[in-house]
Amino acid sequence: MGNTCQFETDWGTNGLTAFLIYGLFVSYVPQHLRIIRSGTSIGFSPWFLLLGTTSSAAATFNIITLQWPVIRCCHELSFGKCIEVTAGVFQVGLQWLLFTIILGLFMMYYPPDLKYVQLAIDTHDSRPIQHVRTKIKSSEWRLALIISWVVLIHLILLLFTTFILLLTSPPSPDPSAIPHPPQITLWATFLGISSGVLAAIQYAPQLTRTYHLKLVGALSIPMMVIQSPGGVVMAVSIAMRPGTDWTSWIMYAVSAIMQACLLLMCLVWKVRQRKLGVDDFGRPLGELIATRATSVGDESGEEDSVSVLIEGDEAREDTPLLKPSSVVHKRGLLGWIQGLGRGGEY
Repeated sequence: MGNTCQFETDWGTNGLTAFLIYGLFVSYVPQHLRIIRSGTSIGFSPWFLLLGTTSSAAATFNIITLQWPVIRCCHELSFGKCIEVTAGVFQVGLQWLLFTIILGLFMMYYPPDLKYVQLAIDTHDSRPIQHVRTKIKSSEWRLALIISWVVLIHLILLLFTTFILLLTSPPSPDPSAIPHPPQITLWATFLGISSGVLAAIQYAPQLTRTYHLKLVGALSIPMMVIQSPGGVVMAVSIAMRPGTDWTSWIMYAVSAIMQACLLLMCLVWKVRQRKLGVDDFGRPLGELIATRATSVGDESGEEDSVSVLIEGDEAREDTPLLKPSSVVHKRGLLGWIQGLGRGGEY
């Protein structure tokens, strides 16, 4: 195999890949930090995260399958050359990892008030209505848990099937030409097409959720500004890699178009929010009257239910404020630090 693992250096492709890898970090990290700093994942559709995670996972295993002969050459190449010829795999895998982190943060920072059904109890006296948290999981929290398991099972199935096929297929006599056995070609085509289809429908639930919410929520506009044109560039970069075909890059082209539509919607809501005087989560930018509602905590006895009320003309019917149970909570280390800064109120 030593005389067949010969790959010419393409400085243009390598430079483009390096730029895209840097762009992935620049575009995704603001979204990660936005969720962490705001302490909530309000605004994300669980279906959007499910489809996005499974789509990017399928795209990752598609390029691993198609470039497997190149990957096998790494034991005969220098470390630097191995990194160069497999940079496409790293690029696609990194995109999958960074998107999957969003799913993890979505689960970690899911609003506690929305995890369980709350009952409003009227005491029929001068006291306000008491909000009691039950142990019954809300429908959306149950959906989020199911989606997490589906993502894990999907990953295990792809991992098992891909490597069973790759390890049982005969090695390529000429890795530089990247010929593939029929079963490998069929599996790679299935992965690519499924990735493209999932990407095409991925943004439908998020577009629907953002449209009805009429708020930007936890979505990061800077991420979408970078990734919308970046998706097209990424598709071109993958197409230039040895062994790849249209099934490898179609997902990124489709995602770029759909993400541009979501970006346009968020920009429209951003203007609307400014006119209504609210922030991305529907909280008024002016003066607030915050009242702490009494709630029965979880098993640890914590109480974290907060209601935000608006007085005056701002309390209009068309004001797109989140319901009291959807108020943003500062949780985790950042919330604890900010709570200390407010004299221990947390």
